[in-house]
Amino acid sequence: MKVIAINGSPHKEGNTFLALSLVGAELQSAGIEFEILHIGHKMIHGCMACGKCAVNKDEACSIKTDDLNTWIQQLKTADGILLGSPVYYSGVAGTMKSFLDRLFYVSGANGNFFRHKAGAAVVALRRSGGSSTLDALNHYLHYTEMMVATSNYWNIIHGRTAGEAGQDLEGRQIMRVLGKNMAWLMKMKEATQGLVEEPVAEKKEAMHFIR
Repeated sequence: MKVIAINGSPHKEGNTFLALSLVGAELQSAGIEFEILHIGHKMIHGCMACGKCAVNKDEACSIKTDDLNTWIQQLKTADGILLGSPVYYSGVAGTMKSFLDRLFYVSGANGNFFRHKAGAAVVALRRSGGSSTLDALNHYLHYTEMMVATSNYWNIIHGRTAGEAGQDLEGRQIMRVLGKNMAWLMKMKEATQGLVEEPVAEKKEAMHFIR
């Protein structure tokens, strides 16, 4: 089994990286392969709402100026996905938001290939806005019917300069517990495959309330 973590920070080895690494260490201890994909420093275009991914059904975004389509195929093969972002104005970092909007829209338009994968999200910040940012990241996991792992508190770690989050003892524990729970969730899924029937995917009912 393998988990791919997304580092949405512009800094390759800042506090977001530290948080992801703490989770990853527990996954690796449980025998699960772990990789961090750093996208936060890339030039990633936002979704243009062209709908071509839904028309073409080719598991690809029509925007070809970045590496999203390569990343899509990498993430499709993973058993678990871990999202990590710094907090910008109480929200997800802009590059990460653009990445997630397109990634998850392509998935949804092509049979929802992230459905029932294990998922989790973590955020790193100096002071405030962690809960709202974590909530925004979880929206992607929940909408896609991913199996979300939890910890013993919100998945938030505090620190300003790179590595400073290592002094947040509670934050470090949160990441460790998250890693252990995510590994357990993935192993339970693997152990029950073929024994417990997986729910059949339902076609999405889409409504609006304009009268």
